Amino acid sequence: MKLTVFGATGGIGQEIVRQAVAAGHEVTAVVRDPARLAVPLPDVTVHTAARVDDPEALREAVAGRDAVLSGLGSRGRKADGIAERLTRAVLAAMEAEGTRRLLVVSAAPVAPTPADEPLLDRMMLSMIGAVLKEVYADLTAMEAALAASATDWTSVRPPKLTNGPLTGTYRTVVGGNPRSGRSISRADVAHAMLALINDPATVKQGVGVAY
Repeated sequence: MKLTVFGATGGIGQEIVRQAVAAGHEVTAVVRDPARLAVPLPDVTVHTAARVDDPEALREAVAGRDAVLSGLGSRGRKADGIAERLTRAVLAAMEAEGTRRLLVVSAAPVAPTPADEPLLDRMMLSMIGAVLKEVYADLTAMEAALAASATDWTSVRPPKLTNGPLTGTYRTVVGGNPRSGRSISRADVAHAMLALINDPATVKQGVGVAY
């Protein structure tokens, strides 16, 4: 497949690029600074965009692609609306080019809490939500932009991210979160995103992923 990856220099983005190349996909990585891309450049088409919030600067990168995958988002507690703002630019570029399939990274607290979630896990989610309130508000706004778009989107919602290895073994729940799902590696989030590209059951849905 022809894939475009936004946030390709981030933890999940680098994993998406690495795994997609290994699987034989044709990959375009959208970056601000090509020097930060860890994957060998001969295997990847690099699209440099100084303004990722400018849809016109992104149209060439998404034109004619089978799917677009995004790891865009805040890298700290101060979100400043970055996930929503940058995702809106990607959506505008995709809609202008008629590219439909989009998978993005969100977060588990954006999804409804499982009805049978143990009390300890509910308390942990509540505490994390309080600390990262601004980040989750940004991701909630991002998901609202997805829902209002014409794209065939999927929002992948992991809990705590780790730098653990790729296992390919994790749980997914369409429209919710796995019960007591506390963590997952960035490598496995990337694996899940690639695996969900051709899954029609996940179109216009949030998907919880966790061990």
